[in-house]
Amino acid sequence: MNVLHFVNAFFSDSAHWHGYDGIPTRLIQHIRYCLIALVLAAAIGLPVGLVTGHYGRGGNALAFIATAGRALPSFGLLVLMTIMVGFGLVPVMVPLVVLAVPPILVTSYESVRSVDPSPVDAARGMGMQESRILFQVELPVALPLILSGLRSGAIQIVSTATIAAYVGIGGLGRYVIDGLYQRDYEKVVGGATLVAALALATLAVFWAVARCTVSPGVRRSG
Repeated sequence: MNVLHFVNAFFSDSAHWHGYDGIPTRLIQHIRYCLIALVLAAAIGLPVGLVTGHYGRGGNALAFIATAGRALPSFGLLVLMTIMVGFGLVPVMVPLVVLAVPPILVTSYESVRSVDPSPVDAARGMGMQESRILFQVELPVALPLILSGLRSGAIQIVSTATIAAYVGIGGLGRYVIDGLYQRDYEKVVGGATLVAALALATLAVFWAVARCTVSPGVRRSG
């Protein structure tokens, strides 16, 4: 049997579309975990990256933090957090947030640093406050790169959130983990297909957000 047969068998089985273990339920759970992790990662990475990028300080420290964050194994961190705080949502959120913060942090820093200094200097010469310069001059120009960092973090969260199933939490990872345990390869392939489809849908969402929020002039210059 090939992969396409497994995919067809999984999605054509009506039992996979109803109940607690149904695709809609697992998909909603997975999306919820991903949204929580992305919001937490953005709340940490965006302010730090934007402020340090505006003032041009801390670039080396951010690079070190990003490298350290990427080097941490997500599954190992999940096991460690489960041992420390027990089962639940918290040990799942920690590795997902740690995974997503580095691209958001570094990209937001670099995006502000890459803004043309001429309008920034002109704004300072007009007496604008630093906060207004950041949000009204630098942020609109840096927005495409900032969104690319958020997109990168979101994709990594979507693909890694399957580890939630290892600690008894739901999401699409349940199909992969349970399928391997039960030797039900239809379920394994179906779960992996759903995760891949959700990642592609995430890309589409960020593309739409960029089309709606980024100035046409900034898009053309980019």
